[in-house]
Amino acid sequence: MTPIVFVDTETDGVHPGRKPWEIAIIRRDEDGEEREISFFVEIDLSTADPFGLKIGGFYERHPIGRAITALGPLVNWPSDQPRSIGAIYVTRRRAAELVARWTHGAHWVGAVPNFDTEVLDRLLREQGFAPAWHYHLVDVEAMAVGYAAGKGIGIEPPWKSDDLMDVIGVEKPSEEERHTALGDARWCRRTYDAVMGTVMVLEVEEVG
Repeated sequence: MTPIVFVDTETDGVHPGRKPWEIAIIRRDEDGEEREISFFVEIDLSTADPFGLKIGGFYERHPIGRAITALGPLVNWPSDQPRSIGAIYVTRRRAAELVARWTHGAHWVGAVPNFDTEVLDRLLREQGFAPAWHYHLVDVEAMAVGYAAGKGIGIEPPWKSDDLMDVIGVEKPSEEERHTALGDARWCRRTYDAVMGTVMVLEVEEVG
C-alpha cells in the first residue's frame, strides 16, 4: 500500500498567492502506522484577506494573531516557540522541511485537495524544495458524493460538508475543531475510512 497523507491548511484567504498560517498532516504508512503533526507558520499579513483570517480564527489561535489582540504574549521571533492548542510555531523554512518530509511519496487525501497542494507547492519551492507527493489527489468530498450516489442519494453541488457527513454517517467535527487544520485533517481521514471501508480495494497497475 502506498503511504497516505491527510492534509489541511488554514490560509490568509482564497486569493492567488495565499499563504498558509497553520498546517496539519496525518501520515499513514504502508504498515498502517499513523502519525500526526500540526503547527503554526510564520506569516507576513501584508496580502492577507481579513475575512480569510477570521474564518480559521487566526487572531484567537495563531501566536502572532494572539499577540496583536493581546490574547497572548508578544512574539520575539524566532526565539520564542509558544504552544497553542497542541501546535508548535515554526519558520516558513521549517514548515517547508516538515511538509516535504511528511508528504514524500504519499497519496494526498483532502477536501478540495488542490487548494492545499497549490499553497504548499508554492511554500516548498520558495524554500528550495520540490513537492514529491503522488500526483493523483484524492478528494474526500467527491468520494462521499459518489458513495451517496451508489446508494441512490443524489447531492447537487455546491456540496456542504455537514450534508455529506450525514449521508455517510461520519462524525462531525466539534465546534473547537472546525476550521482548524488538524480538526479538518481528522475529518478527512474519517470520511476516507468510512467510504473505503465499504469497498474492496484492488491493486491496479498504472499505465503512463
